[in-house]
Amino acid sequence: MRRTVLPALSVLSIAALLTAGCAGRDNTSLITDGKAPWQTGEAAAGGHGAASGGTASAAAALAGGEIVDPAGKKLGTVSVSKGAHGLTIQVSGTGMPPGFHGLHLHAVGKCEPNSADPANPGTTGNFLSAGGHLAGGGAAHPEHAGDLPSLYVLRDGTAMLSTETDRLTEAQLGQEGGISLLVHAGPDNYANIPTRYAAGGADAETKKAGDAGARIACAVITKSAAGAAAGH
Repeated sequence: MRRTVLPALSVLSIAALLTAGCAGRDNTSLITDGKAPWQTGEAAAGGHGAASGGTASAAAALAGGEIVDPAGKKLGTVSVSKGAHGLTIQVSGTGMPPGFHGLHLHAVGKCEPNSADPANPGTTGNFLSAGGHLAGGGAAHPEHAGDLPSLYVLRDGTAMLSTETDRLTEAQLGQEGGISLLVHAGPDNYANIPTRYAAGGADAETKKAGDAGARIACAVITKSAAGAAAGH
């Protein structure tokens, strides 16, 4: 049986070409001129598409904001852009406690530490002035327009989430008073309380926010230049 032996030079040439191809790629930062993607009108998903060899162009971010803790320290960013079937929300952050955290859009665009709850001014706490969930047509959690999948934070404190929702509208992004994104201390149970635990199911408090606990991080979401233009 005759065997064909590939010349060593050809093998080296192929290896060199592969190395050159890999060297041509770089992990270009999503930060442009010191601005986050939502500020420049580019959604982070476009960057991932380019890195994986995809041809999809970056979607224009309609709105976004910086996620901060009660002391005002920046922890990450959130951006909102048009998706295939609704609006795409992308969250990235660092310096947060590991584990699952409830993640919701709230009805007031404020991120104030030790602030009063608009529905109960006698109650104060971090980011309470952001009000309740952005409800839309939903009567109770988890049917609110602002209800989102939980944010999972890795053991190193970093987190990244991209989700699409058909409940949130562009009009709500620009509503009077704005909206905000809240990260909670604990996981969201989505008001899933089996009757074996409580004969009546979830109570009124659970139907507000899924017992996700204190608000540990917040972002005021404001329209980008692209979002403002789309609103006209």
